[in-house]
Amino acid sequence: QVEVVESGGGSVQAGGSLRLSCTISPFAFSDYAMGWFRQRPGEEREGIATISWRGDSATYADSVRGRFTISRDNRKNALYLQMNNLKTDDTAMYYCAADISGGGYYSRSAHEFSYWGQGTQVTVSS
Repeated sequence: QVEVVESGGGSVQAGGSLRLSCTISPFAFSDYAMGWFRQRPGEEREGIATISWRGDSATYADSVRGRFTISRDNRKNALYLQMNNLKTDDTAMYYCAADISGGGYYSRSAHEFSYWGQGTQVTVSS
């Protein structure tokens, strides 16, 4: 059974930084694009960043472009999200997932992704 574990969340002040990590196993991690998502209470899950299977290209939602950086280490089956200049609007539960369908890299639609973990909470205070 595939296990997804997100970590690195926490509470920070606006303007601060956090680095999220995600591991997924057992899984052919290097074969698939991956994505980071976030969800605020009462809202739909939002795709904020995706990365190609080789890690040489990425897409970002407008809300995080220029502040967040997605990366991966295929040797470790690990996905990362470096979050800088955090804003109060970034407060949410953050999740990673795999683009098993092949249609999620550009759309960043949660419906295209599979294998979800429990998430890691990020709280940004003013």
